[in-house]
Amino acid sequence: MWLGEYSLTNLLGLLIQSVFIQNILLFYFLGMCSYLACSNKMSTANGLGKAVTFVIFVSGTINWFVHRFITAPNALTWLSNLGIDASGVNLNFLELLIYISVIAAFVQVLEIVIDKFSPALYSALGVYLPLITVNCAILGACLFATARGYPLIPNMIYVLGSGIGWWLAIALIASIREKLKYSDISANLKGMGITFITTGLMALGFLALTGINLDEMEEVQTPASIERTKDLEGTP
Repeated sequence: MWLGEYSLTNLLGLLIQSVFIQNILLFYFLGMCSYLACSNKMSTANGLGKAVTFVIFVSGTINWFVHRFITAPNALTWLSNLGIDASGVNLNFLELLIYISVIAAFVQVLEIVIDKFSPALYSALGVYLPLITVNCAILGACLFATARGYPLIPNMIYVLGSGIGWWLAIALIASIREKLKYSDISANLKGMGITFITTGLMALGFLALTGINLDEMEEVQTPASIERTKDLEGTP
């Protein structure tokens, strides 16, 4: 439930996998709207990247508990401890709605905090800060983690890595776009044109890592598996 069969090595591989190999933005192309709109300046991109990472991590963790104890098949069996028979209740049809509600709640909290402690960043992000609520990268990371059935700690590592990966992608394009302001670019490619081309080249670099699986669990050596290995090797 908490760690499953994952070792520390598996968790490290899962983190690297979610940040670089299966980058939520450059591999799945999720969260492109705010990525393109808020990547003109490095300071703005960093602020939004931190915000998105925080929201993905917290909402992804909470949504794990939602799936585990509310919306998964037979998730409500714990109510039997309270004398309530909910064995025939299946709330899976509410899962998407609850996930979005959790994300929206944390975005509202984050918006209040940023407005209070960093008015400049709040002003720079503008309308795109509340739009984090509908950022498909956040919902996508939560749904991917649910579909893969991660235990709690691997789930937390995966959503954290997804957030860091999104932050890395927007920071990279922001740094490049700041340099492009002083570059000699054709008038027809200035703005979104060169940004799309640069994003495509960045994505090709990340897609070159496709096929590397660092999150595969190590085989647990049990007495039965050791005996089978000896029989196959013909050792006494």
